[in-house]
Amino acid sequence: MKKWLIPVGIIIALIAIIAFWSIGIKNTALQHSQAVNKEWGNVQTAYQRRNDLIGNLVNTVKGAADFEKGTLTAVIEARAKATSVTIDPSNVTPEQLAAFNQAQSGVSSSLSRLLVSVEQYPTLKANENFLKLQDELASTENQILTARTRFNEAVQVYNGYVLKIPNNWFLSEYKEKPYFEASTGADKPVEVKF
Repeated sequence: MKKWLIPVGIIIALIAIIAFWSIGIKNTALQHSQAVNKEWGNVQTAYQRRNDLIGNLVNTVKGAADFEKGTLTAVIEARAKATSVTIDPSNVTPEQLAAFNQAQSGVSSSLSRLLVSVEQYPTLKANENFLKLQDELASTENQILTARTRFNEAVQVYNGYVLKIPNNWFLSEYKEKPYFEASTGADKPVEVKF
């Protein structure tokens, strides 16, 4: 009778070890997935801060100068388009991330045009509120860069974990997540005109 207890005990122990091992793999994948989601939230928060500051900047420009309406309209429209693009970080696709990135690039481009055209208005350049908002926007752009970098780092850890063998045998529900990539044309030097 005791002879069959030893093999059964070994089989039960092996099943328990494999079960706990796979639970550990899934829990770690969940932890890495949540880290990616958190970092995506940080990216969205940084972009939201920029969008809020742009609204204040546009209002300051409107109130301080008889400004070109086309430039202000372009900024407002780009801001509206950027805030309309939403992404679920748990199911993000490269296409969704590219659309989000393109919308944010539109904001950056129109904001750059606004800040360049402000140079023609000395009273606006001396406006304390405008200068403060301009500084906050520069700071926010740095926060956006940091948030995007940290997001990519979290994606790297997540992808490395869920794609390696044997983890991927147990993690079929966890898919590879895309990285934030540079905007189209970002590899070309910026043309500066004086």
